Amino acid sequence: MMPVPHPTSLRRAPVQRRSAERLTRILDACADLLDEVGYDELSTRAVAARAGVPIGSVYRFFGNKRAMADALGERNLERYTERVTRRLEETAGEGGWRAAVDAVLDEYLDMKRTAPGFSLVDFGNQIPIGTRHAEPNHRVADRLAELLSGYLGRGPDEELRRTVLVAVETADTLVHLAFRVSPEGDERIIDEMRELLRAYLSRSLD
Repeated sequence: MMPVPHPTSLRRAPVQRRSAERLTRILDACADLLDEVGYDELSTRAVAARAGVPIGSVYRFFGNKRAMADALGERNLERYTERVTRRLEETAGEGGWRAAVDAVLDEYLDMKRTAPGFSLVDFGNQIPIGTRHAEPNHRVADRLAELLSGYLGRGPDEELRRTVLVAVETADTLVHLAFRVSPEGDERIIDEMRELLRAYLSRSLD
């Protein structure tokens, strides 16, 4: 199983610091408006107004609002990876792979509850609403397999990548169920998910 290449939704990558800061404001505004009005009512003009930039600045980076939402998902994945990496460094191997899996789940759940726009976009697999695309979960699984391989002291071989992908797809489905049942995520469903994932992963990681 080959790693899925990291995509980019940008028409043009920022070069200067001022341009990078403008892009950050645009994505922040997109995230806030997704929470306020949803994807259907989101518009590039509203994002430009919220970000305090000319509409041309938005189109410099993005051809449409879908590309903007995709870029927000890509940024979410980068931030999630950074958070998981820090957590794994803090644990320093204590608690074994189960502690690592808890860190992976805890950071995702925290972003689900607190990160603007994350409930609709997460890593890019829910826009338009109701669609389920495989590629973002493949990217997440590939990134986590890389992180966990170093933590586990083994290479990110095909078996590990496949195992992590199945775990990611399972967790994705159950997390969405938990948040449909309760706005903050039904803890009973989340606990069941943890047990299910531990039982499945123990076959390969113990």
